[in-house]
Formats: sequence, C-alpha cells, structure tokens
Amino acid sequence: MTCPFCSSSDLLISYPVSGGPDGASAGICQTCADQIEGTPDPAHWRGLASAMWDENQAIQVLSARMLTRLSSESWAQDLADQLYLDDETRVWAENVAAESQHKDANGAPLNAGDTVVLIKDLPVKGAGFTAKRGTPVRSISLVAENPAHIEGRVEGQRIVILTEFVKRK
Repeated sequence: MTCPFCSSSDLLISYPVSGGPDGASAGICQTCADQIEGTPDPAHWRGLASAMWDENQAIQVLSARMLTRLSSESWAQDLADQLYLDDETRVWAENVAAESQHKDANGAPLNAGDTVVLIKDLPVKGAGFTAKRGTPVRSISLVAENPAHIEGRVEGQRIVILTEFVKRK
C-alpha cells in the first residue's frame, strides 16, 4: 500500500484523526504525519488533489484540514473550492478545536490562555532584546494558520514564538 497523500511506499502508520468517531484513523506515512503535526511543505501535499476523493472519511477529513492550512497556496485554495464533503464529514473536518494541534517542546497540547516558559534564549528580531530562558509567557494566543507558532507578550512586546522553544507551565 502507498500513502494516500504523497504515494510513498514507506511503511504506513495508523494516524488518529481527532474530532470524529472514536478510534477513527488513517493509514499514512510518517513523513505526512510529521508534517500534519508540524509545518507542512506545500510541495509535499500536491497529492491532495486525489486524496480528497478517497473513500475513507478519515482521509477526506485530513485532506480538508490540510487544504485549509495550505489556503495561502493558490492550488490548495482551488482544490478546497472543489472539495465536496457530506454534512457529517464536513462537521468532523471543521472540528479541529477538539484537540489543539499546537504542542510544546514536550508534545503537550497548548491552548489559548495557557502560560508557557521559554526553554532557550531567543533573540527578538526588530525589538533589540533577547527573551531569556525561563521567562514565563502568560495568556498565549494560538496562530490559527500555523500550529508551530504562538503569540505572547515578553518585556511588553507582543511577539511570535515557535512552539519548539516553549514548555507548558
């Protein structure tokens, strides 16, 4: 079998698809799973053109979610406009809030309003200071378009922080 998204012949894993029936999963390659949980490479997801028509509802849901995440790409927006999902599947695809895709350096889910702690000194571009390791960032907000980014206030400045450099407090 091959991955429905990238046609890789690598070993497929059972990837759980949140927000739908209990135990719902899709058989995909590890590369696609890593990109779903991290920052997707738009070129890797060109296979969505065929995957979005898969008979497996979990694959349809993941396709719809990835097209939403890649909506800044014109080809992805075109595919999203063509996508048809029955009402039940569409509700499932839109139910991303059931589980946050934003995860800290330890893999713990992050939610809007959480407090996180920086695990590394981070130079803040354009602000002229370095956010020091151990600095708490209270009341974070999640960047909807990118699960690898959060926003928070450090030293009075609102900045974007990569989730790989924070841990939940």
